Amino acid sequence: MKIFIKYFVVTFLIFTFIFTGSMLAYDQIFEPKAPGLDEGDLITDNPLDLEDMDVNSFDYMFKASNRINVLLLGMEGPRTDTIMIASFDPDIKKVDIISVPRDTYYPREGYNSPDKKKMNAVYFDEGVEGVAVAISDILLGMPIDYYIRVKYDGVEKVVDSLGGVPVYVPLNMRYDDPYDSPPLQIRLEKGNKVLTGKQAVQFLRFRKNNDGTGYPDGDIGRIKTQQEFMKAAFKKTLSYRLPIVANTVMKYIKTDIPLSEVAKLAASAVGMSAEDLSTYSLPGGAFNSQGLSYYLGDVEKTAEIIEGIYKAGQEEDSQEDGEEE
Repeated sequence: MKIFIKYFVVTFLIFTFIFTGSMLAYDQIFEPKAPGLDEGDLITDNPLDLEDMDVNSFDYMFKASNRINVLLLGMEGPRTDTIMIASFDPDIKKVDIISVPRDTYYPREGYNSPDKKKMNAVYFDEGVEGVAVAISDILLGMPIDYYIRVKYDGVEKVVDSLGGVPVYVPLNMRYDDPYDSPPLQIRLEKGNKVLTGKQAVQFLRFRKNNDGTGYPDGDIGRIKTQQEFMKAAFKKTLSYRLPIVANTVMKYIKTDIPLSEVAKLAASAVGMSAEDLSTYSLPGGAFNSQGLSYYLGDVEKTAEIIEGIYKAGQEEDSQEDGEEE
């Protein structure tokens, strides 16, 4: 029973990660330009300037909350292709996913080459612990409790273990990339479909057709469509097929979440639905420097997101306490 409970929680977190990860993965084609910077400017210091912010107020929120924050890493060789924080509030049964673009600018002492100033380079040099420190810095000191590392080659098998995922494909998708490894070929017809694992990977990776056409409203349409896919997959994850799915998922992950914590999380997650999941992407914009493209986070907007996430749970707790009185 303990092993099943562990499978339940880890599968729950992995599925929110796999599908929102594909949905929120950084694509500089759609990202806005970082404000206040000109093309070719040299970045010489860390843009995370916290001098004008009341960091202590965030520390208070973090300490007053029962949230469990899990670092989610999708690996591409020695680098992290997708980086997220899954924040679970057991008191109000909510999960908030914050996606951090892999090209996020994060300078480190002793690592001076341009490519080493990207977030996805931290894992190779400093492992999971280094990434946890970096992400906590980017998210204004938000504590990282555990990690889950995912192998992407399991996505196709996981979807097949679900028996497919029902979605509406909003347009005919035709795309070829012979230089990808293995070569990528997307062939999906418009309409209601139950996507197999192979088709789901194509659907999640689709950006545009060979002729340059794509979603009518650009990235907004892409995100909206993939959100529906994620919710459909999430509902199936919490269905009677969970034991089968869990056995598949566990082959492609590594985590340090102890059984004692997993049991508590499992009990708290009972009754949750897809509507209890919210997704965010680190605010900011793209910028080129030293021949590379970086993503610069917007500290003030990041603070608004974190404050909104944490205060929502604390305000709901306060309302419940008032009703009991």
